Amino acid sequence: MTDRYAVFGNPIVHSKSPRIHALFAAQTGIALEYSALLSEPEEFAQDVMMFLISEGKGCNVTVPFKQEAWELADELSDYAARAQAVNTLVFREDGSMFGANTDGIGIVRDLQQNHGLVLQGKRILLLGAGGAVRGVLQPLLETQPASLFIANRTASKATELATDFATLGEVSGGGFEAINGQFDLIINGTAASLQGDLPPLPDGCLAAGGSTYDMMYAAKPTAFVEWGKAQSALLALDGLGMLVEQAAEAFFIWRGVRPDTAPVLAQLRAELAA
Repeated sequence: MTDRYAVFGNPIVHSKSPRIHALFAAQTGIALEYSALLSEPEEFAQDVMMFLISEGKGCNVTVPFKQEAWELADELSDYAARAQAVNTLVFREDGSMFGANTDGIGIVRDLQQNHGLVLQGKRILLLGAGGAVRGVLQPLLETQPASLFIANRTASKATELATDFATLGEVSGGGFEAINGQFDLIINGTAASLQGDLPPLPDGCLAAGGSTYDMMYAAKPTAFVEWGKAQSALLALDGLGMLVEQAAEAFFIWRGVRPDTAPVLAQLRAELAA
């Protein structure tokens, strides 16, 4: 019987995860089935349990269920425990669940390995204070940036988040009006740019030779990617690479094999452009 995996979310029809994992499976010669499953609010835990009972081997979890998946897991990776969010569940033979968070690993690998950016000693500005930002904070701080500032419309959420991660590095937070100085890397962790909206960033906050990164992606450049280009960013990147890299880490957790992400990312770029 072919091993079964899935991604749960709401909405989910747009998900690229089934395509990504199909490409990983073909590349590694591993037979598996991967589906995108819509889950309704209040039904997520039941849906995951039904998938487990039906002999699913594991699943990914996307918006808005990552915190519920964290609560559902019997054991957590260090990243998942700190983030209080899970995007990868492993179903064990005894019926228990192991929860991991691969989002931060995904963005760091994309930045460092795919794009050659050095993060150590750099000044990072991270926009937003929701689950997406919480999921990437620990891996970003582990790269030892000189400083990391979290900016959010509700300043208290940013300062609370900075406090939660203060033992891991030089991290602080506040409202957008508190953004001060220039940054070598500005990461957008909000979904606003998909609707064409931009956070209220001050002029000149991107340092010369600095780069921008939108954790979102679309067929056309997002509003934040376009903003980065307008600021003469060295690199104005979207989050497709992060998506592929976090999926590769989930695949490794499930199967013990790490796919080559470069050809998969190139294939997805070509399909998005078509």
